[in-house]
Amino acid sequence: MRTVLDFLGRTQSRKRFSGVDLLTYGYLTLGTIIMFGPILWLILSSFKSQDQLVKFPPTLLPYQQVTATVPGYDQPLDLYTVTLDDGSTKQMAQVARVGIDVQMVDPANPGTIVKVNINQRQPVQSVIFSLDNYTRGIAAFDFGTYLRNSVAVTLFATLLTLLVNSMAAFGLSKYRFAGRNAIFLTIVSTLMIPLPVILIPVFLVITQVGWNNNLLGVIVPASATPTGVFLLRQYMLTIPDELLDSARIDGASEWRIYWQIILPLATPALAVLAIFSVMWRWNDFLWPLIVLSHKELFTLPIALNSFQGQFNTQWDLVLAMTVLTLLPITIVFAFLQRFITTGIATTGLK
Repeated sequence: MRTVLDFLGRTQSRKRFSGVDLLTYGYLTLGTIIMFGPILWLILSSFKSQDQLVKFPPTLLPYQQVTATVPGYDQPLDLYTVTLDDGSTKQMAQVARVGIDVQMVDPANPGTIVKVNINQRQPVQSVIFSLDNYTRGIAAFDFGTYLRNSVAVTLFATLLTLLVNSMAAFGLSKYRFAGRNAIFLTIVSTLMIPLPVILIPVFLVITQVGWNNNLLGVIVPASATPTGVFLLRQYMLTIPDELLDSARIDGASEWRIYWQIILPLATPALAVLAIFSVMWRWNDFLWPLIVLSHKELFTLPIALNSFQGQFNTQWDLVLAMTVLTLLPITIVFAFLQRFITTGIATTGLK
């Protein structure tokens, strides 16, 4: 704890805070709020009811109406703080509302009904982190099936991405042939092509090979990525060619060189690409939405769309299931994020 405090208390000068220190900490604080503010809002809103989500002005914490069990009434009644005519306040339970007047009773003396104006009452609320949205969402949402589909797509697509991109990067970095640079520039230039431009041609190809409404139609088309080829090629260029020549002299085949020399040495870059691929595949929405139409094949991002009806959207369930959907990828990123900085930092260095 002391180490953390010492780190947060670092200043440019050893004596006191300067204007530069205040500006730096203010900038970092603002950046933290901008980055993590929406995530915090999402998590807290996942505990709110539908009425609270549309309430204005909105509240950060999940407040819920406090109720009381009153003798003579079958259902619990909402509690309000009522301002009486003499200026005093008292907690009372609401029985019914007629126009701008409400009928209130004292929970301790339910035999007397008092009529007050709606402007004379304020709801009694408390912060309650209820799991009702999560339980109802899981009950109405085949979370296990969708989770299994998302894990399968993410896992196999990531493995295929690592294999295809590493083989392409190996050929473009360690073999000399005519047109090598032109091929590499062509692959990288595809980054400038927007995804909607190629959706129809790729969908027609998928349909022709019979992968429509098949998880293979989601896994295979996105396996070759220009970002992965670029990242791995730049890293493999740092591997000495003399190491490969020595292996060839010892009789190693090209496949053995690739499998036992190149891949182990390129582990940092492969780890970075694996993390990126996991995030891409897990959060992918547009392409699976086009390929898959059978509900039992939906991934989690597509399945969340089922809570949106023609006239009404169950935002309370959407937010709760969104938190559950983001939880696995957040855990993966938290444990593996250190590979991103080390892998990118060493990519392209001689």
